Amino acid sequence: MSTATATLYVVATPIGNRDDITLRAIDVLRGVDRIAAEDTRHSRPLLDHLGIHKPLLALHEHNEDAATRQVLDLLRAGESIALISDAGTPLISDPGFPLVRACRAEGFAVAAVPGPSALVAALSVSGLPTDRFRFEGFLPRRQQARMAVLEALRRETATTVFYESSHRVLDTVTDMRDVFGADRVLVLARELTKLHETVLVLPLAGMCERIATDPDQQRGECVLLLSGNRTPDEQCLVGVDDLLTMLLEELSVKQAAALAARITGRKRNMLYQRALALSADAASKAD
Repeated sequence: MSTATATLYVVATPIGNRDDITLRAIDVLRGVDRIAAEDTRHSRPLLDHLGIHKPLLALHEHNEDAATRQVLDLLRAGESIALISDAGTPLISDPGFPLVRACRAEGFAVAAVPGPSALVAALSVSGLPTDRFRFEGFLPRRQQARMAVLEALRRETATTVFYESSHRVLDTVTDMRDVFGADRVLVLARELTKLHETVLVLPLAGMCERIATDPDQQRGECVLLLSGNRTPDEQCLVGVDDLLTMLLEELSVKQAAALAARITGRKRNMLYQRALALSADAASKAD
């Protein structure tokens, strides 16, 4: 295929198994004038495996501003550029956001070449609900900041996905147990698509014990998927009551419950029963 001039291609590359590269990604990488890679040393073996020999430039978190200016100059000169990260889809907890934003601001075409993503791969095999999910990326390295983020997520009802490094995974899961409780279910998806791929599904207490006693679970690339909060507390119910009361001023009980479910992520049947009770209470006060 031919690549368009003055176009930035955001190209997903394998997260482990090299055979996961798409045919279109190969065509694009062969057709562009230059490839911007998060780590040129890391990407070179994949490109050599594919028989692709293009000029490389480094674009990572430490040089992102300068590299963005360089890519913009090349696009202005009419070159086509492919952006790749070390693994998976660029910009998903990887560099590239300032570049894509700058390209769009200057009117250059930005084309997605979709493919592997650890986030999507982990969700697809986790067994947790995927109709709503929240992606948090990497948690802070320091415990105090990490605990603050986890506390803010304590009432989240959607599946929440984190990336974590192997040497911090035990500390992070221990903090999760302390914040979310021993019984909340966690999935550890490790080394996805690689030889030692492992997907563990355990309550947080059991996951802490498994990781602590099994050194293999502290190696490789880790995705953590936390099940949503299914135990509404009093504070949450008060917020739901306020929401339903406002909606019932304009909508039927059924419509109010359906819209509240979309807004809060709570089960429609529970909200419907609550809306019925609030509607009946309002009617009795009116009498």
